[in-house]
Amino acid sequence: MEIILILSALILSFLLVIVVVPPIIRTAKAKHLFEPFDERKVHTEIVPPLGGVAIFIGFSISAIFATDGLAYDALKYIMAAVIIMFFMGLKDDLMILSARKKLIIQIVTVILLISFANIHFTNLHGVFGEHKIGNLTSFSLSLFAIIVIINAFNLIDGVDGLASGLGMLASSVLGTWFYLSQNYPQAIMAFALVGALAGFFLYNVFGSRNKLFMGDTGSLIIGLIISVMIVSFNELNLTAPEPYRIGGAPAVSFAIIIVPLIDTLRVMAIRIAQRRSPFSPDKNHIHHRLLSLLGSHLKVTLTILAGNVVLIAIALGLNHWQLNVNLQFITVFLVGLGFSAIPSYVLRTKRAKKAYSA
Repeated sequence: MEIILILSALILSFLLVIVVVPPIIRTAKAKHLFEPFDERKVHTEIVPPLGGVAIFIGFSISAIFATDGLAYDALKYIMAAVIIMFFMGLKDDLMILSARKKLIIQIVTVILLISFANIHFTNLHGVFGEHKIGNLTSFSLSLFAIIVIINAFNLIDGVDGLASGLGMLASSVLGTWFYLSQNYPQAIMAFALVGALAGFFLYNVFGSRNKLFMGDTGSLIIGLIISVMIVSFNELNLTAPEPYRIGGAPAVSFAIIIVPLIDTLRVMAIRIAQRRSPFSPDKNHIHHRLLSLLGSHLKVTLTILAGNVVLIAIALGLNHWQLNVNLQFITVFLVGLGFSAIPSYVLRTKRAKKAYSA
């Protein structure tokens, strides 16, 4: 029965997105609903940034429909948070909100999510030698982690298919574990997101006449939902049945979303080192570097996804070998950091050779 609900959420969300995208594009073009110019963008054509509307519709309807009758009180609060992210992102896509206003809205939303949906960390699984943590630490860590994940997915949305591809990968891995560990409402939510993102991915990557971007509306929703699943994954592992319990849950969850996290950390460190605001725009993201090397959005997306899969496999392997969770975390971090530095190193080498030959 549960697998039918999960598959229905996956298929329904996919079909809903496929159906609603064409009228969204027609409306956007008729009403001239396009995002303002941004120097960080790598696209030159005018494309509606309203893919997040389709993702919101597909995910929300399918998740609510498929979880009907299941005991999951947190869903109503999660959906309330998704709705807030939706309207904030939509306004930013069409009119631009200041970074300060967006951060304030995010903080208020996440506080409500922590307080009413009980989406928060209570245990660090031995990271830094800590296990059960107090209320203040739990609140502060959860608020910080969720805000970081939301904005990391927002920042990684730079080439066709990347944010949606990473979202599908993360949701598929988490959703599979939720299903195996019999946490069915969370599995439904995960695969509802997979279906919605799969439908969007087709239009975003392979669309010609019906091409659109997800905009902040989509990336903020993805970041919020995945952050909720990451917290749930860590918490549910505390009581998961033994065959599916992951002792190094923090390291594995870090590997699942490592690309947006490492990329955000790296570009902000570069900006600070250059004495610029960490939020100032530039083209130092990993997808910008890879695009200069590979020249194709699809190649960039597939390359990054392949790297992410490798890092997830490494994390699961380290967990299988029962390595200390701190060593797992450090290993995943260092390998991820090394991967993220490769494109910049190759570009510098090419430029140096070109300058030398000239």
